[in-house]
This record gives sequence, structure tokens and C-alpha cells, in this order.
Amino acid sequence: MRNRQLGVLGAVLFFVFCLYSLSRIQPGGLVPTAQQGPADSQADISISEIIADFSNQHFASTKPKLAPGGPHPIRHLIADAEREFEAVKARQSRTLRDAVAEYRRRYGLPPPPHFDKWWSFAKSRNVQLVDEFDTIHELLTPFWGLKPATIRARVREVLGYGFENQLMGVQVRNGNATHIFGGFDWIQTALVSMMQSFVEYLPDMDLAFNANDEPRVVIPHDDMARLVHTARTVAMPAANAAKSLRNGFTAKPAGLNYDGRFDEVKQTRFNMFPHQAVWTHSRMSCPPDAPARILDEADQFDDISKYAVSDLGFVYNWTAMSDICLSPSLAYTYGFFDRPNAYGVIHDLVPIFSQSKISSYADILYPSPWYWADKVPYAEENDPAWPDKLDRLYWRGSTTGGFSRNGGWRRQHRQRFVQKINAPDTATILLPPPSSSSSSPSTTDPNKNNNPDTTNNNNDNANTNNNAISSPTQQQWTPHPTPRGAFKSLIDVAFSHVGQCDPGDCDAQRAFFTVRDYADQADVLRNRHVLDLDGNAFSGRFYALLRSRSLVYKWAVFREWHAAWLRPWVHFVPLSLHGGDWLEAVRFFAGAGGGGGSGSGSGSEDEGKVGEVKAEGKKSGGEKGGKREKKEGKEGKGKKVKREETEKVGRREQQQDEEAAANKREKKTDGDDGLGRKEAERLAMQGREWAQKALRNEDLEAWFFRLLLEYGRVIDDDRENIGYAL
Repeated sequence: MRNRQLGVLGAVLFFVFCLYSLSRIQPGGLVPTAQQGPADSQADISISEIIADFSNQHFASTKPKLAPGGPHPIRHLIADAEREFEAVKARQSRTLRDAVAEYRRRYGLPPPPHFDKWWSFAKSRNVQLVDEFDTIHELLTPFWGLKPATIRARVREVLGYGFENQLMGVQVRNGNATHIFGGFDWIQTALVSMMQSFVEYLPDMDLAFNANDEPRVVIPHDDMARLVHTARTVAMPAANAAKSLRNGFTAKPAGLNYDGRFDEVKQTRFNMFPHQAVWTHSRMSCPPDAPARILDEADQFDDISKYAVSDLGFVYNWTAMSDICLSPSLAYTYGFFDRPNAYGVIHDLVPIFSQSKISSYADILYPSPWYWADKVPYAEENDPAWPDKLDRLYWRGSTTGGFSRNGGWRRQHRQRFVQKINAPDTATILLPPPSSSSSSPSTTDPNKNNNPDTTNNNNDNANTNNNAISSPTQQQWTPHPTPRGAFKSLIDVAFSHVGQCDPGDCDAQRAFFTVRDYADQADVLRNRHVLDLDGNAFSGRFYALLRSRSLVYKWAVFREWHAAWLRPWVHFVPLSLHGGDWLEAVRFFAGAGGGGGSGSGSGSEDEGKVGEVKAEGKKSGGEKGGKREKKEGKEGKGKKVKREETEKVGRREQQQDEEAAANKREKKTDGDDGLGRKEAERLAMQGREWAQKALRNEDLEAWFFRLLLEYGRVIDDDRENIGYAL
């Protein structure tokens, strides 16, 4: 009887629950309203709410350094950077003997075996900077803290787990690349071809290359500190103390007696979790006293004084700006930290070669096969002369950078950049002192005062108070708030594709941003000012832009191999994380201090949309992306919109009208007697000429050759007794 009563009661409760559930179901649907995720309702959020979410995030920070008086702060930065870089070029070794002496002076070590072969290789190919390889030394120093056999065993282990570790393995045996697996066919071909001209001088080794965009190795700070301490106090001094050096590698390293395979391993140290927040992992290698390691979020701050100058925060230290340990706000403003598109991390020191990395990661950088294979080629016929270009900043690309879920696109860097630079708000510009002089002191000539002692080996212009171009008594430029819309003719920055997002988040972004047409290289290079932004990792279009006649503006957190070879304010314009400098930098170089003027691209925006810049009612095209082929949603993916011949003719006529209007601007509008406009063209040509000299395939191969010689020594059991000596 009691069991029957319990059964009846249970049936009644189940019936009531079913009635309640049915009452919660939407008409025509089967998903309870309470269970709809934020991503599904993103498109219903009003544009004003989204703008508030973007704009009202304020992060505490230190104050930027005080700018020198006199000329515009950008002129100081250019003068300092060029003077330092000219000194670097002037001090390069002329002979092998000089190079060996310089190597020992910098690193407290003899050069690696076959350094003489590398020197001949570099000189025969006219490599410009034969001494600037500090990046390699810094990347490999921690590995001196491990035994060579341990390093080799760890490589075998991670490659032995197979494709699940998302790596590409290369075996070098008897002076040849004998076996390769993993990765895409094009990158396998390019990588082996990059090594072909020098592989005969390499020892037998296994190499593990990252098959993802995103970096892989983060070492806890205390572990890394112990590794570096052991390297600098034990292993490296022992190598430097050797009385007699053998100019060759160990012929048959222990544990490498196999070829054509990698033995299977059943366990992996990598943890795979794409589409999840990774800031906690990424910051673990930061020093305990770094802003990123502050435990209470309410107490965190960005230390912009380490890299920013003037009230607007122009970048004077490019390395510090990309140091995530100084900028905890990146946890909420950068796509990689919010939800990387792919992520597999290891917390033990394993030599993984990656094309780019975040500052806190311990991956070994190498020149990207993407560049070597010329996946985004520069075409001279697409690049007009400077006077024929439009005077505006241009960018087209995709919503790459991270995977967007639950509204996460509002915390990702590309979306924030496009929103901020197009926002209908107030920006700050700089006005000249009342009695600003147009004269430029002769000491700003970068070819003068080339004192090597003034250089900074970290590739940054730390000396922002150089008396060569100012004195303490000269007046400061004055920050002045102004409607950003007054200069909208200078900005044409918009998305051309939405991807890497859940359906609801994709819809929300299409509702918020105006998604423009696909653009080819000709569309991009008809502009004097072109923007390059990080995506999932480094931007693969950077070198093509540098080779052009346009001035390149660079916003990047990911670091690449060329840090010592490409200099901000010499070869490109660096842009800060927070954006106070963005508009003023373009305004200065465009000479648009008088306002928006009658330049190209002016016109009303679509109501409620961000990124729409009209030109007589017709959308202009977007940039061909050119990012790596391996993922959907990257730039360059998708079907190009076909244009009828009549539309092409009309567009060309429209471009001619825009160019005529843009070039009618007053020459003296930047408050600095038009010098900004002149500097823009000069820097664009300077960056172009340097790219033609220092970013050739021969340069990438010389850097890679040097890297693998250094790595070959680190993993050699007899590393304390091998090296090159005259």
C-alpha cells in the first residue's frame, strides 16, 4: 500500500514538472528561454550597450614619460631611433676576426662550430647586420641549464606522441634532412628548402616545429630562473674556459641511432584546451613583482611608463610594450588570452620552434616559412607612386585573434582596434606651442653624432629626452580634445570577413561592424598609410607592406625573429596598446592638423554600424588577407566578389576623384610646418629600401643557419669543448 502511494505521488510530481517545462518553451521552438546562452542573444543587444561595453573599460596605469619640448614628440622619437640604428649599422664587424671578438664580448662564449662557414655564408649574401643575433642568445640561454641528453630526449618524446601534439618533426642525419612528418605540405617543402643551402654543416638532430599559430611553451618563473642561473654560472663559464676547441660537432649523439621514424610514446606533457582563457598560464613566467602577477585584480595596473612617452602614449620602447608582464589589461583586451583558436601548452622546457610567440613563452623563434615561401607576394604593379596615393590609414582583415563565444569578441584586439579608431567619441590630439619654430636642428641628422655608446641593444629608443633636438626650456605640445569624426577622412579601417565565432557571436559582430568588401593588394597600396595588426599570431602580410611605397603602422604583441633587424620609427610606425596615440600618429604623418579636410573617404557612417567609411556612397574594397592557409576565417579566405567591367571603370573614376580631393589638402596643417607629411614619405621609402636589403630569403636563411648552429652546440654532449677559435 505504501509503495503504491509513493508511486502515485511520484507520477503527480513528474506531471507537474512536465507542465512547467512546457510553459517555458518558446512558441515554435524547443529551447527553454532560460537556457539560451549569451551568444544566441548577442544580436539583440543594442549598439549603444555594446559601445559602452567597449568604451567604459578603464584600466589603471602609470603615467607615460614626459615628452621633450620643442618639436612634435614623434620627431624626437624618429631622430633618436635613426641615430641609434645608424650607429648599429656602422659598428658591424668587417672581418671574421672582428666577428669572433664581438661574439665573445657580447656573450662570454666562443662562437659555435662552423662559425667560419656561417660567416662566409652571410658575407657572400651581403647580410647587413652580421653581429645582431642577441635574440638567439636569449632564446637558447635557458637550455644551457639542462643536460644535452635531456634536451634530445624531450624532443624525441614530444615527437613520438604523433600528430596529437600538433608538431612537425624534422630529422637531420649525415648532413641531410632525411625525414619529415606533420604540418602542411607547403610548410614542409619551404622548411626543407630553407635549410638546403647549409644543412651539410649541421649535426645529427631532431627538430620539433610548432604546427599551430599559437606558442606552446610556458615555464614557471622559479623554474626558468633556476635554469638561467645554472646556464650563466655553470655551463656557459665552463664552455668559455676551454683551452682548446674542436671546430665540429659530435658525430653520433647518443639516442639518435634511428632514421626515418620517431618511436611511439604513449604519454604527452602537452595539455590541449583551445577556446579557453589562457591568461593564467601565460603570466606564470612573469617575475613575482610584475604587474601581471598582482593577485588582486583590483590592484593591477599597466606600467606604461616603461614604453610610452607624452600624454598620448607614443611608443619609445617596442620591447617593453609587447612584454605582457607589464600589461595585465591584455587579459581582457587581447584575443589570444581570451580564447585562442588553438592551444596546446607544456610547462617543461622543451625546444619547440615557433614562427612567433608571446613575450612570456619560451618557444624558439625562427624565420617563418610563410615569408620565405612568399605566401603574400608584393607586386610592384599594384603600388602607385607616393604622390598618387590616398592620404589615409587603411586596413581590411578578418575577426581573427581568438575564438569568440558568449560575447568574447568585445575583449579581442582586432575588434577593439576597429571599434576604437572608428568610435563616435572624443579623441586627443596635440597642438603646437604658441611660438613653435619650424626649424629642424642639424643635429637631428641621423648620419651625425653616430656614437655607438648611445645605442640600445634591446632595439628601443629609450632616450626620449635627447638634447640634440630640444632643450628643457622649450615648450611642450598641448593635448587637445577634439571630435574623432573631424578626422574620419583619414581613417578607412574595417573588417572584410567575420569568422572564428559561435553563430550568435558572428551575428552580433555583423550587426555591430560594417563588413566591407574583400580587397586585393591594389586596393591596399593605393593608400599612403597602411595598418598591420596581429591576428591569431603574427600577421603574414607585414613584409609585403614593408616592401611597398606606403608607410606601415604596426600594432603587435606577438614577437618575431627580426626584432633586432627592424626598428620602430625607422622602418615602421609603432602603435601603442591603449590607442591614445593612434589618431595623432596618422594626423601628424598625414599633415591634417586642420581637421578632416576634403580628403578621401569622408562621408556619413551607416547608422549603428562601426567601420563604415563611405566614399560618395560606394564602399571601397578590403585588403587581401594573406594569412596562413591552414585555418578557416583567415584573411584571404573566402570567395572574391566578382565585379562587372562597368563597375571597374566607375570605381577607377571614383578613385581618381578621391585622389584629387586628398591631394588638395593644405601642406602646412600639422602644426610643425608640414614636416610630418615629408617624414611620412621619407620613412615609407626608408622602410622599403631596408626591406629589400634585409628581408630577402638569403637573410632569413642566414639567421636560421646561425640559430641551428647555436642549437646544435647546446644539445651536444661535448658542448664545453666545441666551438670556433682563430
